[in-house]
Formats: sequence, C-alpha cells, structure tokens
Amino acid sequence: MGQAATLPCRRGESYVTELYEWFRKFITECPSGLITLHEFQRHFCDGTVGSESAEYAEQIFRTLDNNGDGVVDFREYVMAISMLIEGSAVEKLCWSFKLYDKDKDGAITKDEMLEIMQTVYKMSVAAALTKPNPLTAEECTNRIFVRLDKDNNAIITLEEFIEGALDDDWIREMLECDPSTVKVERPLRRDSTLGTHG
Repeated sequence: MGQAATLPCRRGESYVTELYEWFRKFITECPSGLITLHEFQRHFCDGTVGSESAEYAEQIFRTLDNNGDGVVDFREYVMAISMLIEGSAVEKLCWSFKLYDKDKDGAITKDEMLEIMQTVYKMSVAAALTKPNPLTAEECTNRIFVRLDKDNNAIITLEEFIEGALDDDWIREMLECDPSTVKVERPLRRDSTLGTHG
C-alpha cells in the first residue's frame, strides 16, 4: 500500500496547536480535504503575483503531490511546508531536486533545469521577490551544470546536486526552494482571537 504517514517529530503544545491551526486553515480553504491543481494555482497565485506564478505553482504542486494522484492532501501539504520552513539544508535540497526532476527519473537534464529556471525567473521578476539577477536563466543553468555535472554526462544526479549545492553558496541559493517565493504564512492562532472573559 502507500508510504507510511508520519509528521515531523516535534514535541510540545505549541507544535500541536500550530498543526491544528494549519489543518483548520487547510479545511477552510479546501473543505474536501484535498487540493486540486486548479485550487492550488488559484490560492498560490492570489498569494503571490497572479498569472506569472501559475507555472511555478504547477511545478510546486507536482512536487507536493508525493503519490502522483493529482491532488494534495493535508499530510502532503503540511510535511512540505514544515520541511521548507524548518528542514535542514540537505532536506530542502532533496525537495528542490524533486522540483527540478520533472520526469522523476532520478536525474536532472539541462532542459529540465532550464525550464524551471525560466519559470522561477518570470515569477520572481514579476513579483520583485528577489533583486534582479544579472545572469539570464540560460546563463544560470549553464553555470550550475558546469559546476555540478562532475562526470560530464549531461545529467545531474541527486548526489551531485546536494554535494555541489552544499559546497557553493551561490548554487544553493539558486537551487533551494525559498519559502518566501511560496508565500507560506503561518496561520493565525485561534486563541488570540477568542479574547478573555470579563
């Protein structure tokens, strides 16, 4: 059957409360308990820059949909958000690798990377999320490939991706999925809106 469902191992009442608030927000926005691509694009695009981010949203959605069933459930959603916000550099890079590996064959081709880079560039420029990069998407892709494709076989493996990004701050910044581009906002805590008696 499917893979084991486990949430990040954090302890404490604040995490349980935060998890409850994520769930409440998720169910409010998606009463079926599932997000379709269309719903995700609408929600994601409304939170960022409109149609310019639709392509990026589609790539993020594809990466969130771990089991490939065409919908994202709460577990898939909260696991990714939690990891993007609090995960280690290696965890974030593993997730980013899945984003770039569009055909899920375990390797990134130059075409796959260029396609994602072009999408990120369009969205980032439209949203003014980052300072303008003097390099084009093509130049960035070429530079990354020269540095990461150590065996010169025209593909980047997960090992090359992680090792190269950890050794080079510029590459890591270019390749890691930055939560600020996803516009992830922590839900408001309910107890702050309840008030007190008297």
